[in-house]
Amino acid sequence: MLSYGTYLLPGTLKEALEAVATLPPGGRVLAGATDIVPYAREGRGGDVHLPVVVDLSRVAEFKGHQVGPGTVRLNASLVFQDFLEDATLREHLPCMPHCAIWFADDQVREQATLAGNIANASPAADGVPPLLAMNGMVELARLEGREVARRSLRLDDFIQGPGKSALAPGELITAVTVESMRGYGGSFQKVGQRRSLVISKVSAAALVKTDPSGTRFEDVRLAIGGVGPVPVRLTDIEAMLNGQPITRRLVAEAGAIPADRVASRSMVEYRKRVVSGFVAAAIEDALVACGAPMPTDADREEAHV
Repeated sequence: MLSYGTYLLPGTLKEALEAVATLPPGGRVLAGATDIVPYAREGRGGDVHLPVVVDLSRVAEFKGHQVGPGTVRLNASLVFQDFLEDATLREHLPCMPHCAIWFADDQVREQATLAGNIANASPAADGVPPLLAMNGMVELARLEGREVARRSLRLDDFIQGPGKSALAPGELITAVTVESMRGYGGSFQKVGQRRSLVISKVSAAALVKTDPSGTRFEDVRLAIGGVGPVPVRLTDIEAMLNGQPITRRLVAEAGAIPADRVASRSMVEYRKRVVSGFVAAAIEDALVACGAPMPTDADREEAHV
């Protein structure tokens, strides 16, 4: 059972930061509450009593998103369902609808925030690989005296290990800023131990842009999660593909490389087998999504005769 002593509902960022700055030991900051409520309800945490809860759901500055020149700002209360329903987000972040549809179920997607998914710093967090592939930056805010101070970190610097992040006491995530991927094809692959409400054993995000002819990789973005203490960007594989003719053989070669990155403490051989196929499948799906169906190597060879 979950109980609490004091429940705070700040309406502004400054009010939220004032509440977080005085949070007592055992107090919690909640956004969608999609982790703490099941933890208490299912008895995994026993009887959970929180002396103070700071609920961020009414903070005006945390709502919505903004599209700028080449960037998209995703404010802290943005939920995963928005990536399925908002046409602007689908256009500029083409891998996120694929990520969102895999994320839990309809009810959880309506509550679970992207910022909360990042703040947990789980190796299996679904939202992190796509954000890494889009060069995500995490914006943090804190109080300095009576003024709001902000800083920004690259997402791969923010997440430091399982359950460990660069979030300092008194700080809140206010937004994540990513590059616009308009014109790219996007995909997200994921596998777990059951068909629904899957916790990732392995996940892969891909974003692909081809040259005007549709026969060469112009820009490829790849990231994987669930295979080690933190999700990782596959920059060397991206470099291997960029500028090259699109062939199944090349995609298969690229897909075989990530098996060496598996550093998990459990199910190592399983993850090694899965991750290679996942990365290749993610690349192929992203190619199809951007209107460039994968050719066979035979087709490629005949085209050059």
